[in-house]
Amino acid sequence: MNKWLVAAAAAVLLPLSALASDFQQGKHYDVIAEQKTTKPEVKEYFSFFCGGCYAFEPMAQALAKNLPEGTEFKKSHVDFIRAAAPEIQNALARAYISAKNLGKGDQMAKAIFNQIHQSRVPFRSEDDIRSLALINDIDAEAFDRAMRSFPVRGAVGQMMKEQEALSNSKVLTGVPMLVVNGKYRINNSSLNQRNMQQELQALVEYLLTKD
Repeated sequence: MNKWLVAAAAAVLLPLSALASDFQQGKHYDVIAEQKTTKPEVKEYFSFFCGGCYAFEPMAQALAKNLPEGTEFKKSHVDFIRAAAPEIQNALARAYISAKNLGKGDQMAKAIFNQIHQSRVPFRSEDDIRSLALINDIDAEAFDRAMRSFPVRGAVGQMMKEQEALSNSKVLTGVPMLVVNGKYRINNSSLNQRNMQQELQALVEYLLTKD
């Protein structure tokens, strides 16, 4: 029985290994920095107002749940998609970070995406965003405190600094964009659309171990 289990595991891992051997710089990924981050991470640059990001969200959440132990998945909201006022986009970014800090980041992200792209109900004020958080069982007092907090505002400010730097260097030209260890940008168009989740997982794992 043990031998059968080992063989079965090897059969499952074989396609990923085969994919990894085919990944090429300049095709599947680009090097965008000289140094890696000190800790392993995968960062997604996205916008709640981006239809492609909305379609990619289930894949992003699946990727986040299957990363190697010790690897953090981060989401960084951009505001260059002019579908809403800058104040609303800033508030949505703060709402996501606030919810994430309260253990409900994925839930809040999904709710925001659905309101924009499924229900097609616009966010007209920060109160609209707060109402959505409360509907999704996020504690009102904790959410309000987080939204006003310096760490959350600072995190959104850092997102904007990264966006500006990557845009100026022509690295960030569209979303969604995935960057592994701050050094490798994944070229989404290179992924096999019929096997995208598996190939993306294999590519991310390959880049996480690359120098």
